[in-house]
Amino acid sequence: MLKEVTNKDNENVRKRSIEERLKAYPRLKERIESIINVVENSEGNIEKANEAEQRVIEELRQMGNDILHGWSENQSRKKEKEIKEKNKDVNIHSKKTLLVYDFRSNRGLRTDFYSQ
Repeated sequence: MLKEVTNKDNENVRKRSIEERLKAYPRLKERIESIINVVENSEGNIEKANEAEQRVIEELRQMGNDILHGWSENQSRKKEKEIKEKNKDVNIHSKKTLLVYDFRSNRGLRTDFYSQ
């Protein structure tokens, strides 16, 4: 059943235009627009192919980073949802309790056994 839902979701995603899909990913849309700006030389400051190449490479690196972050967030949300559906009692995010307290007064010194 999960595969059927996934296939239906994929078909719905494919039917939407790229602009509609990019609305969900504003950082990705910004990166694509930046690359188009390099191609069009909209700022008028790129005079050599080497400069254009460097700008495109940097934009692609940043885009790759944004894509991987978005992908990991999506995967995390999907797994969270799956776990919550399987186990209704599971609390995914909770504040961690501090197990150890540091009572040393001379934190900058090398040992706890400092004598004056």
